[in-house]
Amino acid sequence: MRLTQYLDLLNRWNGKFNLTAIKDAKEQVSKHLLDSLAVAAFIEDTELLDVGTGAGLPGIPLAVLFPNLNVLLLDSNSKKTRFLTEVKAQLKLDNVQVLHARVEAFRDRRFEQVICRAFSPLPELLPKVAHLIEQQGRLLAMLGQSPEHAEPDQLGASTYEIHSLNVPQLEESRHLMVASLN
Repeated sequence: MRLTQYLDLLNRWNGKFNLTAIKDAKEQVSKHLLDSLAVAAFIEDTELLDVGTGAGLPGIPLAVLFPNLNVLLLDSNSKKTRFLTEVKAQLKLDNVQVLHARVEAFRDRRFEQVICRAFSPLPELLPKVAHLIEQQGRLLAMLGQSPEHAEPDQLGASTYEIHSLNVPQLEESRHLMVASLN
Protein backbone atom coordinates (compact mmCIF):
# COMPACT_ATOMS: atom_id res chain seq x y z
CA MET A 1 0.00 0.00 0.00
CA ARG A 2 2.68 2.52 1.01
CA LEU A 3 4.82 1.69 -2.02
CA THR A 4 1.81 2.26 -4.28
CA GLN A 5 1.24 5.61 -2.55
CA TYR A 6 4.90 6.43 -3.10
CA LEU A 7 4.60 5.78 -6.85
CA ASP A 8 1.42 7.88 -6.99
CA LEU A 9 3.24 10.79 -5.34
CA LEU A 10 6.25 10.29 -7.61
CA ASN A 11 4.06 10.51 -10.70
CA ARG A 12 2.14 13.56 -9.43
CA TRP A 13 5.31 15.49 -8.59
CA ASN A 14 7.33 14.28 -11.58
CA GLY A 15 5.77 16.76 -14.00
CA LYS A 16 6.91 19.72 -11.90
CA PHE A 17 10.22 18.48 -10.58
CA ASN A 18 11.54 15.97 -13.16
CA LEU A 19 12.16 13.27 -10.55
CA THR A 20 12.43 10.31 -12.93
CA ALA A 21 12.60 9.64 -16.65
CA ILE A 22 10.73 6.36 -16.14
CA LYS A 23 7.01 7.00 -16.60
CA ASP A 24 5.68 3.53 -17.44
CA ALA A 25 4.02 1.97 -14.36
CA LYS A 26 5.48 -1.52 -14.90
CA GLU A 27 8.95 -0.10 -15.39
CA GLN A 28 8.60 2.01 -12.24
CA VAL A 29 7.80 -1.13 -10.26
CA SER A 30 10.75 -3.10 -11.66
CA LYS A 31 13.37 -0.37 -12.12
CA HIS A 32 12.55 1.62 -8.99
CA LEU A 33 10.80 -0.47 -6.35
CA LEU A 34 12.05 -4.00 -7.02
CA ASP A 35 15.54 -2.76 -7.88
CA SER A 36 15.67 -0.85 -4.57
CA LEU A 37 14.38 -3.81 -2.57
CA ALA A 38 16.83 -6.26 -4.18
CA VAL A 39 19.47 -5.14 -1.66
CA ALA A 40 17.29 -5.94 1.37
CA ALA A 41 19.31 -9.00 2.41
CA PHE A 42 22.41 -6.80 2.78
CA ILE A 43 20.81 -4.14 4.98
CA GLU A 44 21.47 -4.25 8.70
CA ASP A 45 18.56 -3.11 10.85
CA THR A 46 20.30 -0.07 12.37
CA GLU A 47 20.70 3.11 10.39
CA LEU A 48 21.22 3.87 6.72
CA LEU A 49 22.35 7.00 4.88
CA ASP A 50 21.12 7.15 1.27
CA VAL A 51 23.54 9.48 -0.55
CA GLY A 52 22.30 11.33 -3.64
CA THR A 53 18.90 9.79 -3.06
CA GLY A 54 17.14 11.79 -5.79
CA ALA A 55 13.52 10.66 -5.71
CA GLY A 56 14.20 8.58 -2.60
CA LEU A 57 15.60 5.47 -4.21
CA PRO A 58 16.50 3.12 -2.63
CA GLY A 59 15.84 4.82 0.73
CA ILE A 60 12.03 5.13 0.66
CA PRO A 61 11.30 1.51 -0.34
CA LEU A 62 13.82 0.27 2.26
CA ALA A 63 12.26 2.49 4.96
CA VAL A 64 8.85 1.00 4.16
CA LEU A 65 10.23 -2.55 4.24
CA PHE A 66 12.21 -2.02 7.46
CA PRO A 67 10.17 0.17 9.84
CA ASN A 68 12.86 -0.13 12.56
CA LEU A 69 15.60 1.08 10.23
CA ASN A 70 16.40 4.79 10.53
CA VAL A 71 16.87 6.05 6.97
CA LEU A 72 18.47 9.40 6.23
CA LEU A 73 17.93 10.69 2.70
CA LEU A 74 20.66 13.10 1.54
CA ASP A 75 20.36 15.16 -1.65
CA SER A 76 21.61 18.56 -2.79
CA ASN A 77 18.57 19.33 -4.97
CA SER A 78 16.01 21.33 -2.99
CA LYS A 79 13.13 20.31 -5.28
CA LYS A 80 13.88 16.66 -4.61
CA THR A 81 14.19 17.15 -0.86
CA ARG A 82 10.87 19.03 -0.90
CA PHE A 83 9.30 16.03 -2.62
CA LEU A 84 10.87 13.65 -0.11
CA THR A 85 9.57 15.70 2.81
CA GLU A 86 6.08 15.37 1.33
CA VAL A 87 6.55 11.60 0.87
CA LYS A 88 7.69 11.28 4.50
CA ALA A 89 4.56 13.13 5.69
CA GLN A 90 2.05 11.41 3.38
CA LEU A 91 3.37 7.90 4.04
CA LYS A 92 3.84 8.64 7.76
CA LEU A 93 7.43 7.41 7.68
CA ASP A 94 8.66 8.25 11.16
CA ASN A 95 11.88 6.37 10.45
CA VAL A 96 12.90 8.76 7.64
CA GLN A 97 14.83 12.02 7.86
CA VAL A 98 15.38 14.26 4.81
CA LEU A 99 18.66 16.18 4.58
CA HIS A 100 19.28 18.94 2.03
CA ALA A 101 23.06 19.22 1.53
CA ARG A 102 25.89 18.39 -0.82
CA VAL A 103 27.63 15.16 0.14
CA GLU A 104 31.00 16.93 0.29
CA ALA A 105 29.64 19.55 2.70
CA PHE A 106 27.70 17.20 4.98
CA ARG A 107 30.07 16.40 7.82
CA ASP A 108 27.67 16.28 10.77
CA ARG A 109 28.27 12.63 11.57
CA ARG A 110 29.28 9.17 10.37
CA PHE A 111 27.11 6.16 9.58
CA GLU A 112 27.42 2.38 9.84
CA GLN A 113 25.84 1.96 6.41
CA VAL A 114 25.96 4.31 3.44
CA ILE A 115 24.10 3.33 0.28
CA CYS A 116 23.99 4.93 -3.15
CA ARG A 117 22.43 4.18 -6.49
CA ALA A 118 23.69 5.84 -9.70
CA PHE A 119 25.49 8.50 -7.68
CA SER A 120 29.05 8.66 -8.99
CA PRO A 121 31.50 6.67 -11.13
CA LEU A 122 32.91 3.84 -9.04
CA PRO A 123 36.55 5.05 -8.75
CA GLU A 124 35.31 8.43 -7.45
CA LEU A 125 32.62 7.06 -5.17
CA LEU A 126 34.42 6.01 -2.00
CA PRO A 127 36.58 9.16 -1.82
CA LYS A 128 33.37 11.26 -2.03
CA VAL A 129 31.60 9.43 0.79
CA ALA A 130 34.43 8.09 2.99
CA HIS A 131 33.99 10.91 5.52
CA LEU A 132 30.42 9.69 6.13
CA ILE A 133 31.29 6.07 6.94
CA GLU A 134 32.14 4.91 10.46
CA GLN A 135 35.45 3.11 10.97
CA GLN A 136 33.81 -0.33 10.87
CA GLY A 137 31.08 0.85 8.50
CA ARG A 138 30.17 -0.22 4.99
CA LEU A 139 29.47 1.37 1.65
CA LEU A 140 26.75 -0.35 -0.38
CA ALA A 141 27.01 0.78 -3.99
CA MET A 142 24.21 -0.30 -6.32
CA LEU A 143 25.63 -0.94 -9.79
CA GLY A 144 24.44 -2.04 -13.18
CA GLN A 145 27.28 -4.01 -14.69
CA SER A 146 29.78 -5.70 -12.42
CA PRO A 147 32.93 -3.57 -12.35
CA GLU A 148 36.02 -4.91 -14.06
CA HIS A 149 38.41 -6.55 -11.65
CA ALA A 150 39.65 -3.65 -9.57
CA GLU A 151 42.04 -3.80 -6.68
CA PRO A 152 40.47 -2.67 -3.38
CA ASP A 153 43.06 0.09 -2.96
CA GLN A 154 42.09 1.52 -6.37
CA LEU A 155 38.62 2.05 -4.91
CA GLY A 156 39.89 3.37 -1.56
CA ALA A 157 38.54 0.29 0.21
CA SER A 158 40.30 -2.24 2.41
CA THR A 159 38.01 -4.99 1.15
CA TYR A 160 35.01 -5.26 -1.10
CA GLU A 161 32.64 -7.90 -2.40
CA ILE A 162 30.50 -7.81 -5.52
CA HIS A 163 27.11 -9.51 -5.28
CA SER A 164 24.90 -10.26 -8.26
CA LEU A 165 21.31 -9.17 -7.59
CA ASN A 166 18.21 -10.86 -8.90
CA VAL A 167 15.60 -8.22 -9.68
CA PRO A 168 12.23 -9.68 -10.73
CA GLN A 169 10.88 -8.34 -14.04
CA LEU A 170 14.26 -6.80 -14.91
CA GLU A 171 16.47 -8.20 -17.66
CA GLU A 172 19.39 -5.83 -17.11
CA SER A 173 22.10 -7.00 -14.75
CA ARG A 174 22.32 -5.48 -11.29
CA HIS A 175 25.10 -5.77 -8.75
CA LEU A 176 25.87 -4.56 -5.26
CA MET A 177 29.36 -3.67 -4.13
CA VAL A 178 29.80 -3.91 -0.36
CA ALA A 179 33.02 -2.14 0.64
CA SER A 180 34.73 -1.44 3.92
CA LEU A 181 37.17 1.40 4.48
CA ASN A 182 40.95 1.27 4.74
